[in-house]
Amino acid sequence: MAAQIDINELHWLLDIVQNIDVGVVVLDLDYRIEVWNSFMENHSGRILSEVSQQSLFAVFAEIDEAWFRAKAESVVLLGTRAFSIWEQRPYLVHFKSYQPITGVEAFMYQNVTLLPLRDSTGAIAHICVVIYDVTDVAINKRQLELSNDKLQELSRTDRLTGLANRGYWEERLTEEFARHQRYGGRLALMMLDIDHFKRINDTHGHAVGDQAIKALAGVIKTHVRNADIAGRYGGEEFGVVLLDTGVEGARLLAERLREAVEAMRLDVLGTPIAFTISIGLTDLSVPLGNHEQMIQQADKALYESKHAGRNRVTSFVQRLD
Repeated sequence: MAAQIDINELHWLLDIVQNIDVGVVVLDLDYRIEVWNSFMENHSGRILSEVSQQSLFAVFAEIDEAWFRAKAESVVLLGTRAFSIWEQRPYLVHFKSYQPITGVEAFMYQNVTLLPLRDSTGAIAHICVVIYDVTDVAINKRQLELSNDKLQELSRTDRLTGLANRGYWEERLTEEFARHQRYGGRLALMMLDIDHFKRINDTHGHAVGDQAIKALAGVIKTHVRNADIAGRYGGEEFGVVLLDTGVEGARLLAERLREAVEAMRLDVLGTPIAFTISIGLTDLSVPLGNHEQMIQQADKALYESKHAGRNRVTSFVQRLD
């Protein structure tokens, strides 16, 4: 009777293994497949008779054999479980994803557990590989991370221009100023704004004023390097932090910006509208105490450009010479 109960219990266990919604593969110590449940059949398209006694690595060429062997050997040697999660390795075997929530995903994200299986003598003779479909968890986490990244990006970005907003721009300037103080190198700052901006608003309306601000932001994006930090300082005023650049290099860029804006025309109901910019420059060839002093110097140079007739570039360093 006891033997009959054992057989029934084994039947129940096998039935459970076949019907649970996880992949179960049992390997011998040469990594040959001995058990292959219905989850594996359904997702691989291969039944047990097709894969029985075949090497796991022959059936799934995408498995990193060296990595898997190292995992499995530790299971056999220590007699403990080993794990792999999707954040470390998206999948063990490449199965298509059939989750309704993730229909656009190309593969199934998987968590994997390797278990030691002992025979009647207590020796570890097999390894059980359990594969969990965690695609919904992975995608939800990735979407949350993307949403958080997007919110962070929005919190740093000026909505009208797409450049850094003032808070984030000053934060980056502060970081670069501190880096310069510690490690040296060159750092320049450019402040610029639109000439007679109030006249543009009064004559053509605020919508055209916004169009001018966006157009200037586009010119800035086109001309500055990816490493440089461009931001809208406020209203029609912009700032550009130029890394590894002295005032001479900044002047070359500033003149290109000024000329590009001068040649540009806004299309306002079929009427071309021109405007110009004034620019002030400074660098750290003379030591300063903080980044605010650098902004003040560039703003003073910008004021000099305005006072001298606008549509020009003025360097704070050159003014002191």
